[in-house]
Amino acid sequence: MNKTLKVPFDAPLNELDSEVQTFGCRQKNPDICGNNSLPDVCAFATDDCICRKPSRAWKRQYEILKVQAAK
Repeated sequence: MNKTLKVPFDAPLNELDSEVQTFGCRQKNPDICGNNSLPDVCAFATDDCICRKPSRAWKRQYEILKVQAAK
């Protein structure tokens, strides 16, 4: 597992983050993520390092971080 792809859940947004995807993995414990290492889904298994199925809590967190970034 590439540790640089592990991004804290409350870290500032990356330009590639959106409501439905994150750059890197924002799971608290990626080892127990049901999508860990799934090709074309998991940040650790895609060439572009994008997680295409973040946690259900991500959408709300994205909105919070977006507001914080606008300040």
